[in-house]
Amino acid sequence: MPETITKREIKMILSLQKRKVREENALFVIEGDKLVREYIMAGNRVTLLAGKPEWIDGEPEVVTAGADEIVTVSYDELRRISSLRTPHNVLAVAPMTVHHWSDDLTAGKLTLALECVQDPGNLGTIIRIAAWFGIGNIICSPDSVDFYNPKVIQATMGAFMHVTVWYRPLKELLKKAVSEGIMVFGATTGGSNIYESVLGSEGIILLGNESKGISETLLEHVTEQVAIPGPGRPLAGLESLNVSMAAAIICSEFARRK
Repeated sequence: MPETITKREIKMILSLQKRKVREENALFVIEGDKLVREYIMAGNRVTLLAGKPEWIDGEPEVVTAGADEIVTVSYDELRRISSLRTPHNVLAVAPMTVHHWSDDLTAGKLTLALECVQDPGNLGTIIRIAAWFGIGNIICSPDSVDFYNPKVIQATMGAFMHVTVWYRPLKELLKKAVSEGIMVFGATTGGSNIYESVLGSEGIILLGNESKGISETLLEHVTEQVAIPGPGRPLAGLESLNVSMAAAIICSEFARRK
């Protein structure tokens, strides 16, 4: 029988809500019945599985066998350790995946680049969009929200298992890409109509900060500015699309052209 969660384990899980602690311990939190189940059934192991007794008893062995340690929790304990307003039945602590950067990562394929995207929901949604359209890599500026933020993981709805997110200074990366003949498509409000632009099956799609867009520093290295046509006249309170909405439309148009 699994033991009940200890105070030490509660403290450890709560500490993982901080980016610094996650990085120091190379651990992150996954929440939700479906998300935890699918993560383990995809062949991934978790170091700790904390669930309600009835959830643990109702899961097949293939799920519970994927945990190094299993503990039971009450609803009140789940509320305490969860980052969600309404917790699910289970929470897992998992080791971060180690990836090795390659300088030719962007060659011959489409890659998303994000400058200072700070909202966890936006990054999570963009990861889900990338997975849907078969884009395997997202490169974020170092000041973007952390990929392993619990709210980002939750917003991906499991897509975080299919996309690798990197954190690199974008200026030098874009400069190098352009020097190698790789197109950099920047999403701006003043760019060419994306539905009339020449798009390819490779290149970097650059999306900017939620409120400021792409900085002038990075615009210097954009080879093609593209825009999503709007209503044709100014509307109060509607200056641009949300960055994740823009990502979906742009990625869809690239996919349609293939």
